Amino acid sequence: MSQREGSLEDPQADSSISPLPHLEAKIHQTHSLARLLTKYAEQLLQEYVQHQGDPFGLPGFSPPWLPVAGLSAPAPGHAGLTTPERLQLDAGALAALPPLLDVVRRGQAELNPRALRLLRRLEDAARQARALGAAVEAVLAALGAEPRGPRPEPATAAAATASTAAGVFPAKVLGLRVCGLYREWVSRTEADLSQLVPGGPA
Repeated sequence: MSQREGSLEDPQADSSISPLPHLEAKIHQTHSLARLLTKYAEQLLQEYVQHQGDPFGLPGFSPPWLPVAGLSAPAPGHAGLTTPERLQLDAGALAALPPLLDVVRRGQAELNPRALRLLRRLEDAARQARALGAAVEAVLAALGAEPRGPRPEPATAAAATASTAAGVFPAKVLGLRVCGLYREWVSRTEADLSQLVPGGPA
């Protein structure tokens, strides 16, 4: 057995190495992922609007507000919470987004079956939300924060599916709302993680 192999198997071999660099690396990687996904989320929202036709792409169009079961935009008081508390909310929102994005993708597959890039972006967004949520959970665990606890499977997807079944326009509005929430929460997660990045905002 080589000396290298021995050091890997000996739990005491690296006892002098501080876990801090590992935590900083995890935070930096997760923040970089959130920053990248913020750009992707903006592209997804723009492309979604492009494929919905009028009045969605018209200047000044303000769609009717549509509640999304199980998910809302970051609350005004979000910034007043501690960083771990904010990240716990971020992780919860990121966990709720994939089934909603899947519902939107299925709806768009019927409404815009030739919009292959949009469908691929929606599929990617669901997968990326899961990945970012898992990374945020790992950061929270490394920080010693209390776990969120099991999140009950809400009737989020079922309620969203009911909205899409209500007609073409409600389905398009729901998709716009979900894509907007995805952008908001990914951006919020990036900002919250920046509080932990060395040299980031105080």
